[in-house]
Amino acid sequence: MTAVCVMVLGTTSGAGKSWLTTALCRHYARQGLKVAPFKAQNMSNNARVVAGPGGALGEIGSAQYFQALAARAEPEVRMNPLLLKPEADTRSQVVLMGQVSEELSTMPWRGRSEKVWPAITAALDALREENDVVVIEGAGSPAEINLHASDIVNMRIARHAQARCLLVTDIDRGGAFAHLYGTWALLPEDERALIKGFVLNKFRGDATLLAPGPQMLQDLTGVPTVATLPMWWQHGLPEEDGVFDDRTLASGAVQTTIAVIAWPRISNLDEFQPLKNVPGVRLVWARTPADCAGADWIVLPGSKATVADLAWLRAQGLDQAVAEHAALGGAVLGICGGLQMLGEALIDSHGIDGNAPGLGLLPLVTAFDPQKTVRHTQARFSALAGPWSALSGVETAGYEIHHGQTAQHPAMAAKGDVAREVIPGLAWQNAAGNVLGCYLHGLFEDPRVLHALFGASAPTLESVFDGLADFLQTHVEPGVLDALIQPD
Repeated sequence: MTAVCVMVLGTTSGAGKSWLTTALCRHYARQGLKVAPFKAQNMSNNARVVAGPGGALGEIGSAQYFQALAARAEPEVRMNPLLLKPEADTRSQVVLMGQVSEELSTMPWRGRSEKVWPAITAALDALREENDVVVIEGAGSPAEINLHASDIVNMRIARHAQARCLLVTDIDRGGAFAHLYGTWALLPEDERALIKGFVLNKFRGDATLLAPGPQMLQDLTGVPTVATLPMWWQHGLPEEDGVFDDRTLASGAVQTTIAVIAWPRISNLDEFQPLKNVPGVRLVWARTPADCAGADWIVLPGSKATVADLAWLRAQGLDQAVAEHAALGGAVLGICGGLQMLGEALIDSHGIDGNAPGLGLLPLVTAFDPQKTVRHTQARFSALAGPWSALSGVETAGYEIHHGQTAQHPAMAAKGDVAREVIPGLAWQNAAGNVLGCYLHGLFEDPRVLHALFGASAPTLESVFDGLADFLQTHVEPGVLDALIQPD
């Protein structure tokens, strides 16, 4: 078995590559084909825990995790062999085949490409041997001429796999035909030949008004426009690459407003997607104290640079907003890095993240450890008090990705100031009951948690994936999707 490869390229970041790849995975899986997603390199702090070589667990980008589920495949590290997790504007933690590589993390970017290329092609070739179709996602634009020589994620992959490529553009930004033509024109001739269709994404209005643009573009390039996809806010997939969609999709009068602090190095923001679909819930991304005004909950999410994001929180005055909210009995939830910030101190003896005083809302201390915790976790909450009491006795499942290890603050414990440990080693609550910190990602993706907190549920992932495939089939020219996987 050698899979046919269909590849989704974009004229820009945010053009729609990730959701289109997800839709294609579900479309081909519904044809009874064995399908796998692939992205050679992803830069994102949204990551999931998946199976790796020899049974070890590792990390891949969340987009490839969801694409695997859409393909009805078990997510695994070969689907995203290289993951870059930004820690600063000029520095990223490099995860190769699911595991952090200190050597690659300190290596200059341009020197890294040839080092990782064998692992990338080995992963892709192995997936091709085991599947009928591999749906590949590119990154950014394939026509960045300053990066072409060191490319490992766009056209070099397309050539290696002889992929049938779709080039998607965001027409809502304007200049879509220029984006498509310019991208095509900047590619070498052999790479242009791999572009089988153009896709116009996020179109508003009457599609007949596009004429004669698509035909003129085809006359210039020989490439047909195979789909015009309407603007669709409610596809149900989380935003990728740290892009925030501020639209709350849920119906009904707002009963609970949840403000999630949107610090610069937020991680795993995708886990909050289900909250957008819970009736009566309004989700707000908070960047200023004013954004927290009137919130029922304030959530401190995960962070890839906890101490730096804590400094940003203080610089914005958000630390005071959180403290005042908690002092008035408002619900506060810290997840992973947010949990660490809620404690008294963050201690770094290994040069991982830095030292800092915490917010002091939980009598805990976190010590950063070079060994990274990456695992799936199942747990049950013990009895909780205050606004979190609905979680008492609830079983849940999620995942952990963190360097820090958190425990009771010894000096405060000696004075009787002790946090209630509501999940051993994973979650703590303050004495008043309104502040909860937890290492477990994925709480709001668990229907048991949503039902306990809100008495409601969000759309299932299966319904989201089927909706994506239905939408795609409706708006792509007839026969195009089948033709992409036909033998040459």
